[in-house]
Amino acid sequence: MTDEHIEKTKSAIESAENIPADRKAELLDLLSKLKPAIAKVSQTHHDDAQSIARLVEASAHETIRSEKKPELTKSHLHELKESVENFEASHPQLVAFTTKYSALLSALGI
Repeated sequence: MTDEHIEKTKSAIESAENIPADRKAELLDLLSKLKPAIAKVSQTHHDDAQSIARLVEASAHETIRSEKKPELTKSHLHELKESVENFEASHPQLVAFTTKYSALLSALGI
């Protein structure tokens, strides 16, 4: 199920007209790195991995909306950050990729 969230996110970003091509490429690259990192967490913490994947998808959805709701996006990104903090010691790549992903979304004017 986490793969499904990531694939939906990739499709949404690819079709987004309000994201510059270079930023799309960066986001898609990060998603390709997040996918295996989330899958690794899923092996031992399935529910947490599901939550992380859903938050990745939700935050991307808010980024590509024509009528952005900054408070909702900030909430998703904050929740995403909190959900991966528990894995900083055991899955540092997940935390690093999620941090970069959140920063990139923030740079897009969220």
